[in-house]
Amino acid sequence: MIITYHNGGFIKLTSGDITIAMNPISKSSKMKEVKFGADLAFISVDHIDCNGSTSVTRSGRELYVIDGPGEYEVAGVFAKGVATNTEYGGERKINTVYSLHVEDVHIVNLGTIKDEKLSGKILDGIDDIDILFVPIEGEGTVEPAVANKLANSLEAKIVIPTFYNEETLTNFLKETGAETLKSVEKLAIKKKDVVEKSGDVVVLEVV
Repeated sequence: MIITYHNGGFIKLTSGDITIAMNPISKSSKMKEVKFGADLAFISVDHIDCNGSTSVTRSGRELYVIDGPGEYEVAGVFAKGVATNTEYGGERKINTVYSLHVEDVHIVNLGTIKDEKLSGKILDGIDDIDILFVPIEGEGTVEPAVANKLANSLEAKIVIPTFYNEETLTNFLKETGAETLKSVEKLAIKKKDVVEKSGDVVVLEVV
């Protein structure tokens, strides 16, 4: 599986012939739109920074859009979405936390979460996390210190910050104790690569 980051909460996962877009940026956003063909799109919050499913739609390729709580099985990908709160974009909305399994790797994306504590409903079934995407922006999402507490409470093997800028990333890395961590353009990973990891932070560059 190959993971790349396209700003905001926009994550691209490629597994064999399957391409997954998480929170794709729409053309109406101030952030740069990135276009490619995807098979699945996960939308955490109905906001122009995260709901650009048309940006990852291609002629002749069917896109399945998941945009809220529920349980799903599409193209061999098992996923669960649970509702939480967000204030992203200055308005209180529902944010969906997604848990999915790709190549036997358990991935959890907190989306634009604002809640500082996770309810039992959210925690049910999302233990033993291999990769956690956590927002650290602080403007409508959690602050870097809270993001680190959430990551620690979930005991993810690999933590990848999203919605970051230079200041929030610096603060987040200080909280994690990884102040000089080097960023990478992409993360190529398999289940065997995460088994021995424990809270490792990976910073993905915007590509």
